[in-house]
Amino acid sequence: MQPTKQSNRILALDILRGITIAGMILVNNPGSWGNIYAPLAHASWNGLTPTDLVFPFFMFIMGISTFISLRKSDFTPSGQLVWKIVRRTIVIFAIGLAIAWFGKFCRTLANPPEEVASLSLGGQILAAANSFDTLRILGVMPRLALCYCAVAFVAIFVKHRFIPWIIALILVAYSAILILGNGYEFSEQSIIARVDLAVLGDSHMYHDSIDGVRIAFDPEGILSTLPAIAHVLLGFWVATFVMTVKDNHQRIERLFIVGAILTFAGFLLSYGLPINKKIWSPTFVLTTCGLASTLLALLIWIIDIRGHKEWCRFFESFGINPLFMYVLGGVLSILFGTISICDISIHSLIYREFLGSFIEDKTFASLLYALIFIAINWSIGYILYKKKIYIKI
Repeated sequence: MQPTKQSNRILALDILRGITIAGMILVNNPGSWGNIYAPLAHASWNGLTPTDLVFPFFMFIMGISTFISLRKSDFTPSGQLVWKIVRRTIVIFAIGLAIAWFGKFCRTLANPPEEVASLSLGGQILAAANSFDTLRILGVMPRLALCYCAVAFVAIFVKHRFIPWIIALILVAYSAILILGNGYEFSEQSIIARVDLAVLGDSHMYHDSIDGVRIAFDPEGILSTLPAIAHVLLGFWVATFVMTVKDNHQRIERLFIVGAILTFAGFLLSYGLPINKKIWSPTFVLTTCGLASTLLALLIWIIDIRGHKEWCRFFESFGINPLFMYVLGGVLSILFGTISICDISIHSLIYREFLGSFIEDKTFASLLYALIFIAINWSIGYILYKKKIYIKI
């Protein structure tokens, strides 16, 4: 058999990126949060579900993508490159804040509290717009921005042979912080919550609930951003010895080896340091990076080596414009939940009035709504894909 000519571009990267974006939109938009199949829900605290994999998988791929992007400048720092990194960080962070503000604005107008409802229409709009005192500062997009910025600067200012040591130092230090600061305790007394409360304040944090207990606890908080940086650095480090070879067989061999080591280490260490997404525990970093590396190897074998590409075109529409598609999903979710037709939101119209009229199983109807929502997002992404429109964020 003649060897296949290899391309340095890996289609599987786009597909895995697309799978994670589609997965994030899927799990964030059920018909009802009270009716979700177990695999589509996050672990309540310690543990790991399929849903807990989509965000860390995307961050692992972001590390690889950062390597590919910065390699074009030979990882050489310059004023232009530094400004490009800073500008992209600010843009991504600002988009995250804008989505949070837009959500509060639309929900306030759709269901105004009594003191707002008594105002004129102009007064209601102004009151809804002035929500900065309760705006959540951190979140998915801000975390992506901060991690990208940190990893990009490490990539251009630090010799790459030191990156494994930086990763290890961050994870070991964070492990000590969690152990000494009751970090594995879901309470406002844990070090994670105390730092966020002191820096961000209660009104600017996400409020989580476990077993009926609701407190200010941000899953994308300040301290847990440290291991998230190590997470993206792991993706970058993997890229340093995977993307530097052009033979896909060598690539998957290295990815499988790294994936096996990281996954085994994560599960083994979880007996002392539980796997926990909400605090982004060190074992969560190791395990999810290991699984992402293994899945990427499998996809390279299926798509780039065996040539089975037809099944994955759906995900490619999400993968070529990942951040735009995620933002689109967030904006459409807000609009579907707040725009009313005959006093019924678009969300309720599809889930309750349409799907609920002929599907008795509410959980299945909830899943169908999420799939319909995915299809709507995909239709927009597919138009961009066919027209070769790439929206850089």
